[in-house]
Amino acid sequence: MAEVFDRLRATFRSGRTRSVKWRADQLRGIERMVIDHEAKLLQAMADDFGKPRFEAWMTDLMPVAVEAAHARKHLARWMRARWTWPGKANIPGRSWTMPEPLGTVLIIAPWNYPVQLALSPLVAAVAAGNTAVLKPSELAPATSAALARLVPQYLDPRGVTVVEGAVDVSTELLELPFDHLFFTGSTTVGKVVMAAAARHLSSVTLELGGKSPVIVARDADIEIAARRIAWGKLLNAGQTCIAPDYVLVERPVADRLVDSVTSAMASLEGSDPHLTRTRIVNQRHLGRLESLLKESGGQVATGGTVDHDERWIEPTVVVDPDRSSALMRDEIFGPILPVVVVDSLDEAIGFVNERDKPLALYLFTGSRATERQIIEETSSGGVCVNHVVMHFLVPELPFGGVGPSGTGAYHGLAGFEELSHRKPILRRGVRPDLSVVYPPFTEAKERLLRRIL
Repeated sequence: MAEVFDRLRATFRSGRTRSVKWRADQLRGIERMVIDHEAKLLQAMADDFGKPRFEAWMTDLMPVAVEAAHARKHLARWMRARWTWPGKANIPGRSWTMPEPLGTVLIIAPWNYPVQLALSPLVAAVAAGNTAVLKPSELAPATSAALARLVPQYLDPRGVTVVEGAVDVSTELLELPFDHLFFTGSTTVGKVVMAAAARHLSSVTLELGGKSPVIVARDADIEIAARRIAWGKLLNAGQTCIAPDYVLVERPVADRLVDSVTSAMASLEGSDPHLTRTRIVNQRHLGRLESLLKESGGQVATGGTVDHDERWIEPTVVVDPDRSSALMRDEIFGPILPVVVVDSLDEAIGFVNERDKPLALYLFTGSRATERQIIEETSSGGVCVNHVVMHFLVPELPFGGVGPSGTGAYHGLAGFEELSHRKPILRRGVRPDLSVVYPPFTEAKERLLRRIL
């Protein structure tokens, strides 16, 4: 690991990665890789956890190609200097900021979207002119192996290296003095990464998770809300950091929402679950979900069946679970949807604010006043009104968490800036060089400077 790091740091220090051409070439390489080898990558994800073909393309491959193309299109503009007013004290003079790459970046990717959450951070890293080590998840071994084979074919191997392995490899990498650590995963492991970064005073981007709530107001379009919530919850079998984790619904429309979500889940499943269901990643995670369901204390409105052979859990709705249960404390990361009935929007807001700040917050309403109230009175990494998950796909919207759901943001310009240092520069003229600013100071000099500045 140390040899890999030293090689990449030497490449960075050589200046090889700073040109627009090198950066654009890497971005074009990422885009071409996911297009040219679509079939191989889709098969790898199917081998790892049965991810349906279209869903894998839509959630893993297409977003990477869009992100890389967007960055390449805007790269020259992002790299320009930004002029600023130098202030009265520095006239004559000019001031500006210039983005410069951070250095050598470590990207630790998760298993749930094993292509997208590996390559989208890499887009930001190379667009900003950094060298990078990419560590795919060992829990998606086929995809990890595919990336290890393909990345050297499309990207500069002197600037980007894929390192495979398990926790021991990640631990060894975290001992090295990377200039920036980019981690996507659980809050628990995020704390470990931040502690490792602190040893070297490295900057970090932590894309974590948490319980992303859905608030359904009484004036929402219930049928559309139910279909979109069900879609977001069943996407990747709920194994999504911004999946709708639980629903807070106003009492007058609660029964109708539960019935509509139940119908929507059945419709989205289709007649053959093998064509639509992603598997739970492993038996340990399946067992955890089964325990959450057994101890929820709520009424199961639909679903609840667990198939250990297929590593499936039937799409499940739990109405009014025990609010202190693990189902309502822990991030679910599976196709189980708790629905909590509330008497008012104020109660829903209080419920959200009593808990850790989520990575995403979803709201369904027909009222702009309600929209303003929820946005102003809650805090979350991002907000999506009248849909779920889709804000992730907007290239120019920063994506990231706040507090326990993460720190830092990426996508588009935000990713470029996250992986850059915006260096401030001042150029002063040598004339005039007024003696009034130099000691010894007198009352007359002080009066003059106070009037000028």
